[in-house]
Amino acid sequence: MAFESSLVFGMYSQIKHSLQGSAQGAGPQPQVIIPSAAFSGSIISFILCPSELVKCRMQIQGTDSVVPMSRRYGNPLDCVLTTVKNDGVRGIFRGGFTTLLRECIGNAVFFSVYEYVRYHMHLQLKSASTDHRNLIDVGVGIASGGLGGIAFWLAVLPLDVAKTIIQMTPDKNATRNPFQILSSIYRRAGLKGCYIGLGPTSVRAFPANAAAIVTWEFAIKLLGIKRD
Repeated sequence: MAFESSLVFGMYSQIKHSLQGSAQGAGPQPQVIIPSAAFSGSIISFILCPSELVKCRMQIQGTDSVVPMSRRYGNPLDCVLTTVKNDGVRGIFRGGFTTLLRECIGNAVFFSVYEYVRYHMHLQLKSASTDHRNLIDVGVGIASGGLGGIAFWLAVLPLDVAKTIIQMTPDKNATRNPFQILSSIYRRAGLKGCYIGLGPTSVRAFPANAAAIVTWEFAIKLLGIKRD
């Protein structure tokens, strides 16, 4: 997560800066934010896909009814090696297309919400006392990051559900088309089925992304990097 976060925030900042050019300070620009965020998401999907496959496969080993003792992995490396042995290198990238979609769309939504909330909150609070500027910046970071995180998962949780099913299904011949999987879920359980796990995901998303944004903005300030 540390590597993934540093990569996505770093790439987003650099691409956004390059695309903005001399138009900095003109407020959020969707034609800059969306491609910057989507490209960053596409790159980190190649890291997230194998790491999440290993994480999910290790997590479902909690009960014998799910995974018999004879088929359990000893550790994450054993999971990787066993997957490569059984399915080839492509096996650890199972669900890669769905992860790519999730990260491109999700990050475009996240950074759009973050940038707009941040911009308009600072616009409303620009006349506030400079004595409380640091406190205001933290509050804006919490609100913009937390709301961005919630928006991310509201937009792409169905894709995450499909990704998990693709990665965990033992049948090698099962479909890897996320839209076919979601269509099947929708027929059986409706929209609620496509958003299974929304509660705990939302509970995690707000504080995790709020903390990430506050830390990121504090680091930018600490390093003396200029922001629009």
